[in-house]
Amino acid sequence: FKVNPDLSSPDLRIIEGKYLEDILDDPRALQATLESLDSSQPLEDLSHRLAEGKFHRVVLTGMGSSFHALHPLNLQLISHGFTALMAETSELVHYKSRFFDPKTLIIAVSQSGQSVEMIRLAEVNRTRSAVIAVTNTPHSPLVQHSTAALFTHAGNEFSVSCKTYITAVMALKFLGDILCQRDLKQSRLELKSAPASAGKYLSQWKDHVEVLAKKLDRIRHLFFVGRGASLAAVGSGALIIKESDHFHAEGISSAAFRHGPFEMLSDDTLVVVFSGDEKTRDLNRRLLADIKQGGGRAEFIGEESSVAPFRLENHGDGIRPILEILPVQMITIALAALANREAGKFERAAKITTTE
Repeated sequence: FKVNPDLSSPDLRIIEGKYLEDILDDPRALQATLESLDSSQPLEDLSHRLAEGKFHRVVLTGMGSSFHALHPLNLQLISHGFTALMAETSELVHYKSRFFDPKTLIIAVSQSGQSVEMIRLAEVNRTRSAVIAVTNTPHSPLVQHSTAALFTHAGNEFSVSCKTYITAVMALKFLGDILCQRDLKQSRLELKSAPASAGKYLSQWKDHVEVLAKKLDRIRHLFFVGRGASLAAVGSGALIIKESDHFHAEGISSAAFRHGPFEMLSDDTLVVVFSGDEKTRDLNRRLLADIKQGGGRAEFIGEESSVAPFRLENHGDGIRPILEILPVQMITIALAALANREAGKFERAAKITTTE
């Protein structure tokens, strides 16, 4: 990992490619998705069946960032009194196939709707369980197999999931409100601030990258930690760092970080702590303080952060999971600038995974 020697002014030309264009398109993608979000008769029917106890469990499934995006919905359903669980699609189809029965409602998330795992899900399920598809691709095999569908409108995406991830988190919040039978007009009002807030944050992207490049100088180990709904950004964040920059990062819960990785604290290790909601924010603050007291380097992502690239506007718990990935997207650009390489350019992987 070679560092650009001129840290005072990282060369941004190398990273101004199609991946960055996709990131900067986040606000438009969010707005287009917001304008399209609506319920449907199949979704309403499934919502009523869930409320009546016809489904004994809700299984939420996906792969990669699509899987991580499910954390907030999982918590929303559990808080509402439903039995919900998350399972990677690869594990679901090979090791948890007993969940495929009429008493299970499956929520399957895939930006392409045609990854090998989603095709396998259709083969294994054979319509035994009702399936709600959340995807960016309306005519995909996943949609053809689904009982109902909710679509994002991210548009085409070059490589690493950025706008498809952020729009999926928005769509899943809306889906949760449908299943929990909330007022959908109120749901749209709550989500309305997300596109503008993302646009305001990304309008300062060059400044954010300049600041982050200095903070990431000579960092060799990167951890993302958080609790609750923030685990979406924690897991997806570590994944896109590896994909975008060929730089190793790990995403784990704040509690799990104390069980071993805390021993890795050093000058070349940066721990990015997501503040999350009020329920566990004090625990995350304490972790941040303990890391610094232990000689480690740490930063706080949230409304109260003192560092501009890590500071988010406060729009409540429903919007926070949508916005939390933005600082990580900026980290991918900063790491690329330091390494003098184009971020998000695949050399070995493909946009759609077709091999198990």
